[in-house]
Amino acid sequence: MRKLWVILFLLIFLLSLPTFGASALEKIKKAGILKVGSDVAYAPFEFMEGDKPVGFDIDIANEIAKALGVRLQVINTSFDGIIAALKAKKFDMIISAMTITEERKKEISFSIPYYDSGQIIVIRNDNKDIKSEKDLKGKIVGVQLGTTGEISAKKLKDQVGIKEIRSYETIPEAFMDLELGRLDAVINDLPVSLYYSKNNPKLKCVGKPFTKEQYGIAVRKEDTDLLRKINEILVNLKKTGKYKEIYKKWFGTEPID
Repeated sequence: MRKLWVILFLLIFLLSLPTFGASALEKIKKAGILKVGSDVAYAPFEFMEGDKPVGFDIDIANEIAKALGVRLQVINTSFDGIIAALKAKKFDMIISAMTITEERKKEISFSIPYYDSGQIIVIRNDNKDIKSEKDLKGKIVGVQLGTTGEISAKKLKDQVGIKEIRSYETIPEAFMDLELGRLDAVINDLPVSLYYSKNNPKLKCVGKPFTKEQYGIAVRKEDTDLLRKINEILVNLKKTGKYKEIYKKWFGTEPID
């Protein structure tokens, strides 16, 4: 009988020890929190409403947390350092209007695409000179640091002869300098540019998107179980119509299938 009690005690002790080999998904469920990194200055995908982060990406992240049975915690992180912060385990995943690129895929893993986008030019409403990329010759162009907008601008600098590229920590700073006349144009993602120009009569988008891009949710390369679950949830959100509902809420139209 005494041996039985010793065995039971050992079993209880062993079960109470931390599970060092637990997967990312198991750790999230055990903690009861899904920590998400996002640069919360990119409306309508992520922005602050009072002291609360809101937006298209935030709603998607909330649905993922709900499907996992945990609560969501958004950690506001500069886009330029967001991949490094993910790799340093500051949070579990990134959802921040991040374009899937081959370069980024060397460092992190992406979910299936959840949004189609592209780069477009934004100018002041009184500007009659800039109608497309070729008209950026000799101009000063603003971009957000670490984005595909910055990459596109650097390519155009060689191709069309942009005079200067100014990189900003956040895209609202670039739009502000454009409005104040410190920039001739801003290169940025189409949906965000449309959102800003719609809400600011001094700005307008010109031309057509000159790149094709897709956004993905990013996780660490080793977190394969979490990635599988995120993909499963994204597929289900589209199947149930919840994705369409969120899309229409933030963009005023239904997604193109």
